[in-house]
Amino acid sequence: MASRKRNPVVGYAGVFYVEVPRPGGYGMEKVYYIRYRKQGKLVEEKVGGQYRDNMTAAKAASIRGVRMEGKELSNEEKRSAARAAKAAEKARYSINRLWSLFEEVKDGNRTIKDDRIRFQRHIAPVLGTKIIPELAVQDIDKLRAKLEKEGKAPQTVKHVLTLVKRLLNFALRKGYVEYLPGRLHISMPTVDNWVTENLTQEQAKKLLQALDEEADQNMASLVRLALFTGMRRGALLNLQWDDLDFARGFITLRGDVAKKKKTEIIPMNAQARAVLEGVSRTTGPYVFPGKYADRPRENLSPLLKRVRARAGLPETFRPLHGLRHAFASWLASSGKVSMYELQKLLTHSSPQMTQRYAHLHDDALRKASDLAGTLFSEAGEQKEPSAAAPETRVRKKKASVS
Repeated sequence: MASRKRNPVVGYAGVFYVEVPRPGGYGMEKVYYIRYRKQGKLVEEKVGGQYRDNMTAAKAASIRGVRMEGKELSNEEKRSAARAAKAAEKARYSINRLWSLFEEVKDGNRTIKDDRIRFQRHIAPVLGTKIIPELAVQDIDKLRAKLEKEGKAPQTVKHVLTLVKRLLNFALRKGYVEYLPGRLHISMPTVDNWVTENLTQEQAKKLLQALDEEADQNMASLVRLALFTGMRRGALLNLQWDDLDFARGFITLRGDVAKKKKTEIIPMNAQARAVLEGVSRTTGPYVFPGKYADRPRENLSPLLKRVRARAGLPETFRPLHGLRHAFASWLASSGKVSMYELQKLLTHSSPQMTQRYAHLHDDALRKASDLAGTLFSEAGEQKEPSAAAPETRVRKKKASVS
């Protein structure tokens, strides 16, 4: 067994060696150590082996001199610096790492799937390895330019940039960074959200005919329900039998799956009732279940595209969202529904969201006003003389009294 005896090296102050077995077990080798004081503290450290590091007493003495002068860090100082660097690196939250933390927190969020696609497709390739203090306006501009070059719609660009802002604010709120760079300004593209899709009566007729031709009538009923109630896609897909009150004639839109996270109730009109009563019930809770009865349907794209094509609707028409617009547009155009009532039926959180249909409502009121004017004009043209005489006498009588 090797001796751990310290052997001073003659002629080299503060240098000693210990003999240990050579790697591989053949013979012994000297491992050199140095001792010195730095800022009043005694330091003793290994500098290398005779064979494994090609170390000699002279080299050890030279290292000792350099470290005593402070020109080189001691082993402990090097280890401390390495630990500090590692800690600093760990504290450097890249955009990729922030996304992992964000995704974990938002796992139950309704929009996390869309956010995940936006991050992986658009944000990660451009900004993923960046850390927040390094971010500059040029980086954001690069991301935006890439999206626009790929022909992405302004709304898509806005969604991606908004997700970047959410990640940055998340990092600040959670304390992963102390501040956001003041120079980092994210300008959003101008988006015209006031697109109101509608259906003519002929288009609606063809759509209903196309739905009648579908093999899966349960899923066809989901589309019919969208037209008759104006319900959102998420509400339709997550609709459960317990949400339906056939006795009182109401449909509950549960807050746990609602866009606003708020439970609301809408009337069940006669057409909606007929549709729901015609749906085949399974053992699960969902009105429109997916592959498994205890889970909602997720992918409707093949059905919606097929129905849209069969009905001859434009490719730009979004079958579910467009039917919600059609529901609102027809009601607004009727002139029989106030904007407040329309807001409640659409479960809009504010009147401003319903304003896109105001011009249709105004047109209906204008037509009603024009009709009233026409009716009175026609009445005036067709008045009989005998009917006017008493009124004339009354006016004269009043004039004499005054």
